[in-house]
Amino acid sequence: MVDKKMLSIWFFVGLMLTILGVIITSTGVYYIFYPQTRTALHELNPNLWWGLIILVAGIIFFVFSIIHYRSEN
Repeated sequence: MVDKKMLSIWFFVGLMLTILGVIITSTGVYYIFYPQTRTALHELNPNLWWGLIILVAGIIFFVFSIIHYRSEN
């Protein structure tokens, strides 16, 4: 019987956060060049900053889960 190694839940969390971060960051970049609406905080560009924060968190989770997975094999 072959012993299969399972991926950690943090791999999938990191993957999901990375995908969402890319989508939200690209929306923020799009709104810089083509502003759609005037909201109370539009000058702070929250899509760009929160997208970057989510993207960095996703990359950290993703990379550390890959490192942990490879170290156990």
